[in-house]
Amino acid sequence: MTPKKIAVLFHEKDTQRSAERYVVHGLAEHWRNDGHQVDYLFGTRDFRVADLILVHIDLSVVPDQYLEFASRYPIVLNGKISDIRKSAYSKQLLQKGDNYDGPVFVKSDLNFAGGPERNFGPSIRQVLSSAMAKLSSKPKMRKASDYRVFNSLSEVPEEYFSMGNVVIEKFLPEMDDGHYVIRNYQFLGDRGTATKVIGTDPMVKSRTEIKSIEIDPDPEIIEIRHVMNFDYGKFDYVVRDGKVILFDANKTTGAHTKGISPQLQAMRKYRAEGLYSYFK
Repeated sequence: MTPKKIAVLFHEKDTQRSAERYVVHGLAEHWRNDGHQVDYLFGTRDFRVADLILVHIDLSVVPDQYLEFASRYPIVLNGKISDIRKSAYSKQLLQKGDNYDGPVFVKSDLNFAGGPERNFGPSIRQVLSSAMAKLSSKPKMRKASDYRVFNSLSEVPEEYFSMGNVVIEKFLPEMDDGHYVIRNYQFLGDRGTATKVIGTDPMVKSRTEIKSIEIDPDPEIIEIRHVMNFDYGKFDYVVRDGKVILFDANKTTGAHTKGISPQLQAMRKYRAEGLYSYFK
């Protein structure tokens, strides 16, 4: 393949150092090793000629200025994704008073519990100080450990219904021998990998993980990805009674920067080559 120029568009408050926290940085290293030029753009002031641009704005709602800027390029990845709040795509949402008697999950509507919004928001200290004052008597929803499972909708404390950027969903876990399961599907172009992670807690994270198994992506999650117009990203989902249930859609996946296993490196390299499908 003729060497290509690839641009990755980050938020204006991102930096070279913060860009290295993301999976895309590891993918970019593979592209560079293959002889391609990769430029990181921070904000929309610096237009650089490129064959392709990947929109990588780590916010749940992407400001129009970034999508408009990206539209100037011949090939745009994730250029049709403006809103990844759970309320934009979840099929499990509940409202106060709904006729549902199963367990429910209370979580942030925003990706990564709204962390990126706090990092990139205007006058962060002032905004946070004001927000904390207003919510001093309410439960926090600032990290995954703040998410809560209740036995029924009627048991959800009243304050959760009045909190902004909080959603209440039917709690529909996938179980494996008494343990909780989450499936992670990561993809770029025509390449995708998936893992089945088993843990001891409903929030299956590294601290509660028992084991992780590489699996084939379920055909239904691949279809959902295309319906949602994702070119690049990571979906967290489960399978219940043969049906895929999407829990989380992420377009700016974070990465471990140390102690990366050969298996993980191989999976990243495989996905990195999915970018080349856009040049065919």
